[in-house]
Amino acid sequence: MEYNLNEVVWFQKTDTEYGGLSNMKGKIFPMNVNGHLFHTSEALYQACRFPDYPEIQREIMGHPSPMTAKMKSKKYRNTHTRNDFEEVKEDIMWWCLRVKMAHHPVAMGALLRRSGSKPIVEVSHKDRFWGTVRSKENENLVVGDNVLGKLLIRLRAYYFQNQGSSKLLRVPPLEISNFKLLGQPIEEVDCFRGLRRE
Repeated sequence: MEYNLNEVVWFQKTDTEYGGLSNMKGKIFPMNVNGHLFHTSEALYQACRFPDYPEIQREIMGHPSPMTAKMKSKKYRNTHTRNDFEEVKEDIMWWCLRVKMAHHPVAMGALLRRSGSKPIVEVSHKDRFWGTVRSKENENLVVGDNVLGKLLIRLRAYYFQNQGSSKLLRVPPLEISNFKLLGQPIEEVDCFRGLRRE
């Protein structure tokens, strides 16, 4: 697909207005899954590649930098990635975005509200699947599948449908085989339970 950057909400760097929508935004969007801390949604997504290798998951989880988590994952991808990853990676990314929203409904909600009804587009240097790349002929045009942007648009719709509901704060585990973290099945993320305790 082709997008005109003058007509969409877009992000490339994490320190821009919509940079918080990026999986690479560090520090301010930590998450807890099965009682374990993830500093970024990128680390969570990468860890989900390797359900049979807790030691690799632990190595990825240990880094506050999203880029370091991504690079740690890279060396294992060809040999240790779950066999069905290509079939389930979009579902995993959707789940990770839901987990990020559950932990940070105010910050994520503000970003999504501010985006209005415009398409959301990730601009990348080379990733035409999750994002888009700039056209060589026109720097305001980007081309790519923009799968992350489409998932964020879906998240925005989910946010508006469930504003004020505990549904935003609860994320069931994916119904896929072998959905594990550190050798244990991934449980429901329930941030509403934490709010009730306070």
